[in-house]
Amino acid sequence: MSANSMILSKTSRVQWIARVSVLGALAFILMLFEIPLPFAPSFYKLGFDEVVVMLGGFALGPLAGAAIETLKIVLNVCFQGSDTAFVGELSNLLIGLSLVVPSAFYYKKHRTLKGAWIALIIGVISMSIIGCLANYFIALPAYSYFYGLPMEVIVGMGTAIFPLVTNTFTFVLFMTLPFNIVKGVVVALITRLLYKRVSCLLHG
Repeated sequence: MSANSMILSKTSRVQWIARVSVLGALAFILMLFEIPLPFAPSFYKLGFDEVVVMLGGFALGPLAGAAIETLKIVLNVCFQGSDTAFVGELSNLLIGLSLVVPSAFYYKKHRTLKGAWIALIIGVISMSIIGCLANYFIALPAYSYFYGLPMEVIVGMGTAIFPLVTNTFTFVLFMTLPFNIVKGVVVALITRLLYKRVSCLLHG
């Protein structure tokens, strides 16, 4: 490898790290502004931080998307702390990665309009499935344990909104799944709307 190639390679790595860092910080800031949804319990809130993660993943690749998502969670822990011994943050990380990594990986191989839509659909489906599993096995038990709330109380929050919620499984089916689908669709549509407008900035 020539000296010029080495310099260009090092410059590219520095630029990549800089872009990932900026996007991670921006995603963390947006993470602080979340809004509740009327059809979900109060601890399920809609945020737009994943839009930044998706934009970065589409522009820079799945590794960058994963790095931005991870940096966002790390910054949140550093500045906000954790009241679930990092279990809730781990769940959020898994859900975020399940959205951005499959989407960005597919889009990297199919950089067309059709490819973008398919990539977004894959991400929404993946996040919906992983989100349900993460909530059932990780997040909800963690909230119950660390907040001192019996699972029956958490389930009752869902029952108050939708009477068919009677246990943890139906809570995940009728509360978690619709929330993740709505969140995924919103993030996907905004990502699709913004990507072409900002991709030139993200690519440099």
